[in-house]
Amino acid sequence: MKSFTCFLLGMLGWTVDPDTPKLDKYVLIGAPHTSNWDFPLTLLGLSSMGIRFNWVAKHTLFLWPFGYILQAIGGIPVNRSAGTTFLKNAIELYHKRTRLILAIAPEGTRGRSRYWKTGFYTIAVKAGVPIALGYIDYSKKKIGIGCVLEPSGNLEQDFIIIQEFYRDKTGKYPENQGEIRIKTGRKSQQSQ
Repeated sequence: MKSFTCFLLGMLGWTVDPDTPKLDKYVLIGAPHTSNWDFPLTLLGLSSMGIRFNWVAKHTLFLWPFGYILQAIGGIPVNRSAGTTFLKNAIELYHKRTRLILAIAPEGTRGRSRYWKTGFYTIAVKAGVPIALGYIDYSKKKIGIGCVLEPSGNLEQDFIIIQEFYRDKTGKYPENQGEIRIKTGRKSQQSQ
């Protein structure tokens, strides 16, 4: 499967950065997220890197008969109105499993967002796992995982690193890319 997905991406003109974290557990964030094409390209990219992962999407996508297929390929339905329940369940999953790579798009939508959702950061801090910075860059037609961030517990400080990493990454629809920022007035994870 790995060589087939590499071949398929190559036929589409995409390259994959082969460097991957050699870790059993981490939160994998992916950005920019501006198109429906991001998901299938990410599936192909991560498959070609040999990464088996779980991912989250809004629960309304998991209706029959597609819900079964989406869960079979690692999907976890999320009811956005019950955010704290999802965070608690995700943290518990990390504590229960010996291996878990959970992919999350922190923009939360393909449209332009005013700020990133920070649930991924809360999960990483409370589960004691690092955050891998994944990307899909349409300007270079490249998919990869650039670096791994050990969260310090200071959200504002760590977001500076995240902003710097994603500064030169371009989505399919750059006009839909919002600023990489957090809601003002949020406390650091250590003080919560």
